[in-house]
Amino acid sequence: MTGRRVPTSTYRLQVTPDFDLTAARDVVDYVRDLGADWLYLSPVLQAEPGSQHGYDVVDHGHVDTERGGDEALRALADAAHAVGLGVLVDVVPNHVGVATPEVNPWWWSVLEHGQESPVAWAFDVDWDAGDGKLRVPVLDDRLLDAVELRDGRLYLGDTAYPTAPGTVHDGDTVADVHARQHYEFVHWKRADHELNYRRFFAVNTLAAIRVEEPEVFAASHGTIGTWFRDGLVDGLRIDHPDGLYDPAGYLQDLAGLTGGAYTLVEKILEPGEELPSSWPVDGTTGYDALGVLDRVFVDPAGEESLTAASGSEPTDWRQLTHDTRRGIADGILGSEVERLARLLAPGTGSAAAEPIPHERLVDAVAEIVASFDVYRTYLPEGAHHLIDALERAASARPDLDDVIDRIAPALVDPANAAAIRLQQTSGMVMAKGVEDTAFYRTSRLTSLSEVGGDPSVFSVSVRDFHQAQRDRLGSWPHTMTTLTTHDTKRSEDTRARIAVLAELGHEWAAVLERLQSLAPLEDAVLADLLWQAIVGARPASRERLHAYAEKASREAGDSTTWTAPDEDFEQRMHALVDAAFDDPAVVAVLDALDERIDAAGWSNGLGQKLVQLTAPGVPDVYQGTEFWDRSLVDPDNRRPVDYTERRHVLAELDGPDDDGPERLPVVGLDGAAKLLVTSRALRVRRDNPELFTRYLALEATGSAADHVVAFDRGGAITIATRLPIGLDRVGGWGDTLVHAVPTDRVDLLTGRSVPAGRGIALADLLTDYPVALLVPAHVAEATDHGTETRADSGAPADSGAGPAGESDAQAEIDILEGHA
Repeated sequence: MTGRRVPTSTYRLQVTPDFDLTAARDVVDYVRDLGADWLYLSPVLQAEPGSQHGYDVVDHGHVDTERGGDEALRALADAAHAVGLGVLVDVVPNHVGVATPEVNPWWWSVLEHGQESPVAWAFDVDWDAGDGKLRVPVLDDRLLDAVELRDGRLYLGDTAYPTAPGTVHDGDTVADVHARQHYEFVHWKRADHELNYRRFFAVNTLAAIRVEEPEVFAASHGTIGTWFRDGLVDGLRIDHPDGLYDPAGYLQDLAGLTGGAYTLVEKILEPGEELPSSWPVDGTTGYDALGVLDRVFVDPAGEESLTAASGSEPTDWRQLTHDTRRGIADGILGSEVERLARLLAPGTGSAAAEPIPHERLVDAVAEIVASFDVYRTYLPEGAHHLIDALERAASARPDLDDVIDRIAPALVDPANAAAIRLQQTSGMVMAKGVEDTAFYRTSRLTSLSEVGGDPSVFSVSVRDFHQAQRDRLGSWPHTMTTLTTHDTKRSEDTRARIAVLAELGHEWAAVLERLQSLAPLEDAVLADLLWQAIVGARPASRERLHAYAEKASREAGDSTTWTAPDEDFEQRMHALVDAAFDDPAVVAVLDALDERIDAAGWSNGLGQKLVQLTAPGVPDVYQGTEFWDRSLVDPDNRRPVDYTERRHVLAELDGPDDDGPERLPVVGLDGAAKLLVTSRALRVRRDNPELFTRYLALEATGSAADHVVAFDRGGAITIATRLPIGLDRVGGWGDTLVHAVPTDRVDLLTGRSVPAGRGIALADLLTDYPVALLVPAHVAEATDHGTETRADSGAPADSGAGPAGESDAQAEIDILEGHA
């Protein structure tokens, strides 16, 4: 479409009541100076009071007042557009927040009026299953004794619930009033099998809406449409499309609303899976790219020794994930399985066959949803994944073969309600069974247990990495790539450090054995996972690690759980964490390991950052990760960002003093080196798109050829070290060359001139950093003083002098030396 904008990169901001839209506006100039092309905002519509994430929208009619409201979004958008930045906003079509009913007008109306509510159609409720009532799972063991009747409302603590008109009389008890309502309070444990409204996964306080209905779409997307009509927003990120009744239809409706604006979907692709070709979108949010990028920095030689070191860990990933998914289907998502079985029941009987007993039908459905190798199908697209799941289920459970045969025709029919419901359910089971359970039951190399990843795939060869980049450029050139998000299990730099353990192999196994002897924990897999988290996130605080240990152990569910915590086990687990701070012997082991992996971890961190920022796709920088960021799972990865310090360091990089002769060491806990890599890569990509028009893998030759990944994007050349410990073992770069078209180039990170020749000598190039970003010499000269202008805005292309000559580079080195 005419005027359609597509970003060259994005910068994700977590907008919260504490970091609101006004605060976001205040960092617009910093994001522009950093080199990012668009702002990328977390959800901003009205959310639950105090919500820190915004995915619990309660009112689609306006921007969250705690986040600044409509005018603050307008001011932010105006400020961004004034300096040439686009605006991408995260939206949540699948569900709404219902924890506080009186702030959600739709939910309040349905509670008050039931099926007669004018918005009853908005929610996905099985009224028959609740005998005409909506089941609300909020009671504890006190049951109705915990409920109060005040001012004509029912209260559970401070949370109010409406009463239907004419249902409250003088002298009524709580039980009398409760019995007359269109909803039924039930014990929270009954949600597993008796809930009658669809949720986001197993979160009872996030109720799904039927956005497939035109009225619901219009009511929930009116404000979003206004954003585009008013020119405030340029693109959207769609949360959890796999929960929708008809993702393709929704995306078509959305494209009509936005005029075909840039759109990404949070679609988790399993290895080898393709995004549906019929979707009118630009790509995914980047987890598929993350999995490949991580693994090219993992040493395949470490697989055997790390597998042995993991001890009692299950070795069959497919079986493990089948079992964890089946546990979810039988447990916290049992209500969804029950509902699917109810849909199938009317079609299972005939004159020639007896009806299938309900418990066998539920068993078969649970087995099928546990047997998918992808999150969901989009019938008729992807039907082969469903057929495979049916066949695997029948093979695993021959006692259910007859049931599966009888329900299969309904499940493969795209128009059948049961088939649609199965598609909405399988993704929930996959997410909870794999990401939130199995990932915590495997510890061979925990950096591999990332959203969209398969831990059984240990590493990716350089050749396969290059092929993945060519495929992305050819099929989805504007899809997002990422290294860290608000949902990653570990941030990029934590994973970069953990990846080094694959190079240590038996050495790490010995360290782990020593740590286990000093601070034993009977759950060996969890202990291994915790030690890797401690090593990867070091020097994370005691409080952060205790919080992580609690979440990881309860998500794993082997030794303790959320619903039934084992206090004795958790006490021993927390003692392990404390030992990392209080036991001198443990601290000594960890300090020695730090000395061994620090430089390699930083090398991996810089390498993966530069590769991600310059490879095909639209790279996103998650807030703050332009510095070193060793975060763990949420909420740890949503901590506030110190933008004052980042501004200060960036200003020093862009306008250094002229004195000081020392060279820059790569290491630096405050991230100056990473900020340099990030800013120079983002800027050249934004300001010189002509250098990023193709993808050509560059061959390396010589004694250390296996330790480099290099590619030419059409003028900009990326060179990154991989497997740095192995590089030291072979004696460094030696005679290693990277072969590119001979022309005079400049490294944007150091200003070093690289004259045309038969091969780029890495021993000469990579003396300051483990990475290099080369551009033609004339480009470096043209951008030396940041005088080029943005074609789309007239804003300066850069915030200050860029490194083009040796003197400028030397001055930058002096500045960075002070931040090492």
